[in-house]
Amino acid sequence: MGEKADWASWKLWSLPTRVRVLVLGVSLLAAGVLAVAARAAPTAEQWVTAGWLAAAALPHLHASHLIERRRRDRAGTPYVDLCSVWIFAGVIVLPLVLELVLVAVIYVHRWALVNRFDAVRPAHRTVFTAATLALAAAAAAAVLQATGVQEHLAGGARPGWADLVAVVAAAAVQWAVNTGLVATAIAWTVTVDHPRRLLGSASDNLLEVSQLALGVFVALALLWWPPAALLMIIPTFALHQCVQLDQLKLAARTDQRTGLLNAIAWHDEAEHVLERTRGRIGVLMIDLDWFKRINDTHGHPVGDDVLAEVATVLTRAVRRGDTVGRYGGEEFAVLLPDVDEAEVRAIAERIRVRIRALRITAPTGEPVTLSATIGAALHPREPGAGLDEMIRAADDALYAGKKAGRDRVAVAGR
Repeated sequence: MGEKADWASWKLWSLPTRVRVLVLGVSLLAAGVLAVAARAAPTAEQWVTAGWLAAAALPHLHASHLIERRRRDRAGTPYVDLCSVWIFAGVIVLPLVLELVLVAVIYVHRWALVNRFDAVRPAHRTVFTAATLALAAAAAAAVLQATGVQEHLAGGARPGWADLVAVVAAAAVQWAVNTGLVATAIAWTVTVDHPRRLLGSASDNLLEVSQLALGVFVALALLWWPPAALLMIIPTFALHQCVQLDQLKLAARTDQRTGLLNAIAWHDEAEHVLERTRGRIGVLMIDLDWFKRINDTHGHPVGDDVLAEVATVLTRAVRRGDTVGRYGGEEFAVLLPDVDEAEVRAIAERIRVRIRALRITAPTGEPVTLSATIGAALHPREPGAGLDEMIRAADDALYAGKKAGRDRVAVAGR
């Protein structure tokens, strides 16, 4: 009875039906590819090569597992799994069965030391990640086998331009298969504001391409001087450290609920803009009306959804080069360089109307009504006025708008 209860409680079964089918289908297909690949027994030399690769990969993964836990703990920051160095090296130098075993070993290790401590990352996600990479590796290996590169390199021949083209094609196939499967799972699970986001950011993809390139050098070391592959532990660990540092910097500047700049980062950025802009500058202070009622009536998760939706409205309603941040609670701030009063009013009114038009539904099915009051100020309104004076003027206008009935734009001095 206990086993049935555990089986029934798996988070896999709570996924949308098509996502559940995708996860199970990809996992079963990867298992089938492994079963077919296992029909060809590796040679003793191939086992030795696999041992060298494991001797390089596992110490790196073990040494970096605490970094991985901290990276996973920081919700809302970019995440790229730094295992492709070793996986793509295996694609080049190992028979498929040993490559798939390597993927399995890496992700069993990853789950045991990292993923099982992540409450929002259940076991089926690790299995799906491993399965997608297994299929991606199999597709990349098929490219190398079809072009004869694996046999050419294994024979000790000096690689030429044709080999390089084939390796690049294999890397592209590995990236495309893995990204395509993951993007499909994301698209079927959550709503994204633009399909482009399903492919990851430019920095995410640059990091992935860098790993694939490093994997080529690991493979060459394994073919010609295996102990040199161990030296790659150092740069890959350093890469882990650099990625974590970038994420820490991003987290320190970003509001986790909305993805916007936090108050300190917005203020710093606004100060820089103020220093280098010669034209007039506008500041908008935006406060959501009766936001506490939303939290009290529908719960804080719905309130968080509202904040995220408003953040999306703001980033789409402003101009390129404007600075948007969450100033605190339900208050947002926007800096508008090179504007006049008419443009400030137009942008503020556009934001107000779009927030009013938001249609958000609580889990109970009840609609969540929303409006915002916006205070605006322009600089220079008086000689010597700085950013803090502008913020205070916009805040004063905001509270004047609240007293006048809310859901309106109020401009300081008018």
